[in-house]
Amino acid sequence: MSSMRERIYLSAPQVTETEIEYVTAALRGGWIAPLGPDVDAFEAEMCAYTGIGNAVALSSGTAAIHLGLLAIGVRPGDEVIVPTLTFAATAFAVVHAGARPVFVDAEEETWNLDPVLLGEVLATRAASGSLPTAIIPVDLFGRACDYASIMAAADRFGVPVLEDAAEALGASCNGISAGGFGRAGVLSFNGNKVMTTSGGGMLLTDDEALASKVRFWSTQSREPFPWYEHEEIGFNYRMSNVLAALGRAQLSRVDAMIERRVANRAHYEAALGGIEGVSIVRDPQWGPGNAWLTNIRFDPERHPGAPEAIRLALEALNIESRPVWKPMHQQPVFKDAPAHLTGAADKIFADGLCLPSGPQLSESDLELVCDTITAVLQR
Repeated sequence: MSSMRERIYLSAPQVTETEIEYVTAALRGGWIAPLGPDVDAFEAEMCAYTGIGNAVALSSGTAAIHLGLLAIGVRPGDEVIVPTLTFAATAFAVVHAGARPVFVDAEEETWNLDPVLLGEVLATRAASGSLPTAIIPVDLFGRACDYASIMAAADRFGVPVLEDAAEALGASCNGISAGGFGRAGVLSFNGNKVMTTSGGGMLLTDDEALASKVRFWSTQSREPFPWYEHEEIGFNYRMSNVLAALGRAQLSRVDAMIERRVANRAHYEAALGGIEGVSIVRDPQWGPGNAWLTNIRFDPERHPGAPEAIRLALEALNIESRPVWKPMHQQPVFKDAPAHLTGAADKIFADGLCLPSGPQLSESDLELVCDTITAVLQR
C-alpha cells in the first residue's frame, strides 16, 4: 500500500461549512442534551422531503427497525421474513425483538427481495398455518424494491410490512419515496450513507398513533408524572439535538450529494460497461435510486476471480472497495435459521463488488479506479 497516496474511501461523509454552522448554532444555543429544537425541525423537514406524515429521529437505523417491529405487533417467538441479501442489522433487529428471521432470496435485476419467491413462501406457509408476523423488504444499495408486487403479496395474506430503507433515502418506487411503504419505513444516517448524522436513524410512518408509540418507547417509556413512572419497558433510543443539527445541514444538501453519486455511477458505466462480461447495476424501471454504492458485477466464466483480484489491486493503491453483503444464510450466527433460496444471492455475493461512490470523488479518482479495474481484467 502506498504511504503517499491519500486513501480513497468507499463512501466517506462530506462535511462543509453548512454542517459546521448548524452544529455550532446548536452548541451555542445550549441544546447539547438529547432532544431539542433541532430534533423537532429535523423530523419536520424529513416529512416535507419524503412526503410521509410522521418522523421519529432515533439513535440508529437498527433501533428504528427494532421499535418498528414492536409497533406492528412482533412478539417473542414470532417469525419475520427478511431478505437474505442485506446488512446484518436488519436480521439482528428481528432477534432483538425476540423473533426469528426467515430468509428469502433476491431477484437478480435489483438484488432486492424476490417478490415471486415471497409470494410462493407466503402461500406455502398460509397452507400450513404458519404465516410470518411481518415482512421487512430492504432497499438494497439505494434501489427501491418492487413494492407493487411485494405489497400485493403481503396484502393478499394479511402480513404487515416494515420497509428497511436504511440505504435508500432519495430513492422512489412509482413516485412514492423510499420509506413510504408498509406500516412504517426506516432510514439510517450512519457515517457512510447518502447523508449522515454521524450515527442515527429515523422511523417514518403515516400512522400517527404508531409514531407516538415509538416516541414513547424510545424515551424509556416515561409516563406523564412528576417522578419517573414506567408501565412499559422502554429504550434509550432518541437522537441527540447536536446530531439532529448535523442531519438538518446534510438534508439541505442531500439532493446535490445524490446527484454526485449518480454522476459517479455514470462515469463507471461509460468506462467499464462496454467490457464484455462486466455490468454496472442500474436503477429499476419502477423508480430512480440514490446510487449510494455503485455495484459492479462480473461474469464468472469470462472473468473468474475478478471481484477479489480487483479489490486487492485497489487496496494496494489505498483505494477502498467492498464485497457485496454476505448473505445472511451464509452467516455463522444464522446457520440454523430457515431460508428459502434460489441461489441468486449466493451468485451476487460471489460475482459482485461495491466501488468508491462518495460525492467528493474527483475525476482523477474515478479514472484511477476504472484504469485499475481494466488492467486487472486485461491480465
